[in-house]
Amino acid sequence: MGLPEETRKSEAMIEILHPPPPPLPLPPPPGTTVPAPFDFAAPAEDLASEEPTTPFFRSRSRHRRSDTWIVSAFVICYLVVFFVTMFVNDCRRNSAGDCAARSLSRLSFQPLSENPFLGPSSSTLDKMGALRKTRLTNHQTWRILSSPWLHAGLIHLIVNLISIIFLGIFLEQEYGAVRTGLIYIGSAVLGTLVGALFVQDKPAVTSSSALHGLLGATISALAKNWKFYTSKGKAMVALAFILACNFVLGLLPYVCNYSNMGGLVSGLLLGYALLMPPQLGKKPQRLSEACDYGSKGSFNLKEKVVKVEKPGLRSVSLIIFALLLAGCFGAAVQGINLGSYCGWCSYIDCIPSRSWSCNDLTTACEAMPSNNGELTLTCMTNGNFRIFPFTNISRARAQDLCTLICSHEG
Repeated sequence: MGLPEETRKSEAMIEILHPPPPPLPLPPPPGTTVPAPFDFAAPAEDLASEEPTTPFFRSRSRHRRSDTWIVSAFVICYLVVFFVTMFVNDCRRNSAGDCAARSLSRLSFQPLSENPFLGPSSSTLDKMGALRKTRLTNHQTWRILSSPWLHAGLIHLIVNLISIIFLGIFLEQEYGAVRTGLIYIGSAVLGTLVGALFVQDKPAVTSSSALHGLLGATISALAKNWKFYTSKGKAMVALAFILACNFVLGLLPYVCNYSNMGGLVSGLLLGYALLMPPQLGKKPQRLSEACDYGSKGSFNLKEKVVKVEKPGLRSVSLIIFALLLAGCFGAAVQGINLGSYCGWCSYIDCIPSRSWSCNDLTTACEAMPSNNGELTLTCMTNGNFRIFPFTNISRARAQDLCTLICSHEG
């Protein structure tokens, strides 16, 4: 039997419809760079082998932080502590008006002959918690925590803050507040402990040790991520200039160069251990750095630079830092002073001058007040003497003047 006539008519009307061809891709707008296709077979180690295009101190990291609260907090603390130090110093009253910048009244500075940094007296630094050999041997170990917050004077404070802001903002924006804070505090503590092993019987502040920690961490980050950046020579010149300026300041009274060296070593170690390679936000070139799976089985592109790290070397850096910290702390608590066994070590921390001595002196003076309101102080060590037009000074202030007379050569 044949099919009904209605069925034959419906079959004759069936047509096979093919899908329309896909539309041709539109040309890119003028000036647009077409990304290269992904290389699925390229190894992960080749991801960082591209030509660097980013200057070191002008990183274009997509993960760069805009806030710098940890560096701001340290700067504010330094300013507050320095204000309190000068308020306690009260040069107008304690030094009988023999002050620099007298218009500042109570906040005026000691004379430049006494403090070349425009700062407080040595007795004030002792009172505020500076390092001193005789104080540490008397079990005043709390000075290890107070000394990193003190500055020798206004000049020391300004140079320190400029360097900290320059380096600290870069590190915090690139690597975050936690890592920057750990490097800062760790370098301040280790640097102070190293300074305590060489400090003489005169006050010394160690606030620059934290700055040198940031400097060491920046050097470590530059060396570790050398291939990511351009203008590396300019960056090294800037870092060398900061290092040289602060080393010169460390040769003047009241600033401990040994704490600076300890902070620099600490920064190098902690910087290598804590600072990861930057994410520079480059154009994705490989699947491993470009694919990010999203919802409904789709994937998106992400801008990230991948670099294989070696956690073993970072662990070694942390172990060396921990050993140095523990060893220096134990030696400082025991009252060990390495400067006593090294005659030339004082010249790393001091430049000889007629205004002060680089030797560890024990000062004692004979005071002779006169009827006309003058005070004569004579050093019992070298016979130097000086006549002052006042007699109403405290015992601490008389000891400051005695130290100046005994330290003056010729």
